[in-house]
Amino acid sequence: MVNLEWYRTFKAIYEKGTLTAAAEALFISQPGVSLHLSSLESYVGYKLFDRSSRKLVPTERGKLLYNSVIDPILKLEEVESMFQRSTEKDTPTISLGMCFETFQFSLEKYLHTFPFNLILQFGGYQDLVSKLEKGVVDLIVTPHLQETKGIIHEPFSKETILLVGSQGVEKAEFDEALKLGQKEVIKWLKEQKWYGVAGDNEHSSRFWQNNFGGAPDFRPNFIVPNINSIVRCLCMGKGLAIIPDFLCKHEIEKGEIQVIWEGKTPISNTLYFAYRKKTIYAKEIEMIQNILTKEMETGN
Repeated sequence: MVNLEWYRTFKAIYEKGTLTAAAEALFISQPGVSLHLSSLESYVGYKLFDRSSRKLVPTERGKLLYNSVIDPILKLEEVESMFQRSTEKDTPTISLGMCFETFQFSLEKYLHTFPFNLILQFGGYQDLVSKLEKGVVDLIVTPHLQETKGIIHEPFSKETILLVGSQGVEKAEFDEALKLGQKEVIKWLKEQKWYGVAGDNEHSSRFWQNNFGGAPDFRPNFIVPNINSIVRCLCMGKGLAIIPDFLCKHEIEKGEIQVIWEGKTPISNTLYFAYRKKTIYAKEIEMIQNILTKEMETGN
């Protein structure tokens, strides 16, 4: 009797075009894929693929076999998926998209309390919105209100962008430069040590544009992995950074770092929960929302 795994392997080879790609899709070795194919060809009595230098091209017999087995295979895979979910005792899995720093600040310590599985996705806001629309994630935290059909944006908190510094920075010098005008302010700022993060400079760019009408003409002295690293560095050494207030709230309250300037006009972002109107995970999403709202409001 034919091994049903041979048909699954045949389908993967047909769709992927190479033994290597089929092996990766099936999570088995390439020799295993070759064995399944040769066994199936021996069983049916004819070649299913012509071997070329770059890929496997299905023969006419191979095309006929694929068209004959594809529907039954897909039905079996659907049954397999349903059975797999039932063995997991119907534990839901939620995908959440947010920035790494916000996760560390507000949600990380609660993971062990969740009665569901949670997959975190980190990335740019536009990428997360795209994944939400495609159903890859169930909930995202974003500072951008982007009207999209079928997506709810629910405001829940605010962040203010600040120029902060270590305790070793002489704020009185900055205040004096501020009295003398923009040229002196920029000159003083360029004389300081700066911390930044690679890739995402949105906060810094907006702060400079809002206060000085353009982008800074210098690079940070130290590029670190994330904003939480910046906060820790400022607590230990001398320097400046532009970051959201909630990520350094505790350190400011404890006197470990100081607010140097809020800017001519403080820059505030509204933070939104974004999720699809039609979701089967409303209960789980609400639990995450409640925790994030409490943490952002109290910082406990």
